[in-house]
Amino acid sequence: MNLEKILAISGKPGLYVLRVQTRTGFVAESLLDGKKITVNLKSNVSLLSEISIYTYEGEKPLAEIMQKIADKENKGPAISHKEDNATLTAYFKEVLPDYDEERVYPSDIKKVLNWYNMLQAKGLVTDEAPATEEVAAVIEETPAAEVKAPAKKAKAKKE
Repeated sequence: MNLEKILAISGKPGLYVLRVQTRTGFVAESLLDGKKITVNLKSNVSLLSEISIYTYEGEKPLAEIMQKIADKENKGPAISHKEDNATLTAYFKEVLPDYDEERVYPSDIKKVLNWYNMLQAKGLVTDEAPATEEVAAVIEETPAAEVKAPAKKAKAKKE
């Protein structure tokens, strides 16, 4: 599951997709209603690809947890985030048995399930690899001669 350009913006409901970076921030599109908003650099923004959940062994990336939910639900919707706390913690225990119950609160579980259901409703729950691996593969395949050629042409035009 690719969460590279999916954002959670503090104070704004739902999730957003990063569209364009500007001098003073960026433009994001809401997954809920498709409206575009501008976000300045002072806003508290979290990339979903950077979020982890505490376990007793360390931290698990959110993408792995969402993939486990997708596998459990056969890529269908998960239970509602509006269920009672006991139901949510029991469900999350099935998905991630070793999560740290003292450091992961019911509100965190609600967020994860709400985000998963939003992504699933938009068809973004897939088995694709993260974009960083694809970018690394493209960089490795590009010969060094191809990268240097444009720089030489630029010098020739200046003279």
